[in-house]
Amino acid sequence: MRPAQRYERMARRVQAEGRVPALSVAVHRADRPLWTFQVGEGVDAASQLRMGSITKTFTAVLVMQCRDDGLLDLDDRIARHLPVKAHGELTIGRMLSHLSGLQREPFGDVWDTMQAPDVEGLLGQLDRAEQVLPPGRRFHYSNLAIALLGHLVGRLRGGTWEQALRERILEPLGLYDIAVTPQRPVVGYQVDAWSDYAHPEPPDDFGAIGPAAQLWSTAADLARWAAFLADPRGMDPNGTVLSAATVEEMRVPQAVTEDALWARAFGLGLIVYPQPGGERVVHVGHDGAMPGFLAGAYGRIGGSGTPKALGVASLGSSGTTGAILELPHELLAAVAEHDPADIAPWVPGPQAPARYRSVLGRWWGEGFEYAFSWRDGTLHARAVNAPAKWPPAVFAPVDGEPDLFRTVSGREAGELLRLTRDENGTIVRMHWATYRFTRGQEAFDGHRF
Repeated sequence: MRPAQRYERMARRVQAEGRVPALSVAVHRADRPLWTFQVGEGVDAASQLRMGSITKTFTAVLVMQCRDDGLLDLDDRIARHLPVKAHGELTIGRMLSHLSGLQREPFGDVWDTMQAPDVEGLLGQLDRAEQVLPPGRRFHYSNLAIALLGHLVGRLRGGTWEQALRERILEPLGLYDIAVTPQRPVVGYQVDAWSDYAHPEPPDDFGAIGPAAQLWSTAADLARWAAFLADPRGMDPNGTVLSAATVEEMRVPQAVTEDALWARAFGLGLIVYPQPGGERVVHVGHDGAMPGFLAGAYGRIGGSGTPKALGVASLGSSGTTGAILELPHELLAAVAEHDPADIAPWVPGPQAPARYRSVLGRWWGEGFEYAFSWRDGTLHARAVNAPAKWPPAVFAPVDGEPDLFRTVSGREAGELLRLTRDENGTIVRMHWATYRFTRGQEAFDGHRF
């Protein structure tokens, strides 16, 4: 079975077995044409469906843009940047990672009335919203927190959240089919559990809650966005929207989302979903739900078969079919297994600089053996007994200090590696994160074996 046939069959199964009135799916990868498929009534490749809380990933990127531009710090209290009547002590970073303890929704029964407040009303009634948990205690999902951050961004940028979104993300990345107000919307439905009747949900505008859940999209544009979250260097090589280092920072887990399972984590606005198996594979993105709609958008990181810039989006016009949310993960795994990335041939590279050749080979530190190598123009290190799939520590030289390196990724990230030479210039000792490394095994008191 060809890969496209396999993907189509997977989508058709979800639509048929899950009784989804309309389903739109897309797979983006750097080395193949975009694959997109729609099944159901009133849907084609240009149709826009609600993405719900996947909107939060866009708001999170806007917040991080402000951080990188020096307009805020993640440790800042929200009251420093937004006039609030209560909860001003909550920090931006905790709100972004759902660790603020702020209640889930704005004050009032918005899901009964389906009437969302405007920005003035949201801020005006903030003192009636509860702090349901102490800040930092545990993960607690909050649409209210993310909505406030969206309006904080608008204030810092001298406009609205929607304007910042369009000017700073959608237009630079060419995501023209992602919108607050859709031009080609699909109707969302609540499907009856005991018959085949699908009840249309009324269209709604969530007003000031928009930064948490408002957006609509085609599957193609949402898959491109998922690919950006997984591979910012491939999708945005100049860092126009956000530097790759900052996107990687957003993917660092801040809290597990389920205390019982520890199966998923939340970073800075992103869900981080480790995948089972022997390889280090992570899916990063978000799920979304709005009346009549469910959606999932994830990119895949790691794994020997994973293509660059691999992202998948699944949007369905049913508010009751959980399989819509599982489909992106199934498709990402199917791509890596059944149509993996082409294997690039190895080609010889330049020799390590003469100054650092004596660092190459095996060293001992803390009673364990490590191998130091020169790959892709940089110094690498890994424990000799570490699984082959584990990423190495990668070092970068410190400017003006020829025998000092900074660990930029992997084990001991951020720590220094200091080289010590003998009278002939040969490296005979190293200190990594202050631990001594020697060519032979030594105890901490210097005893040599």
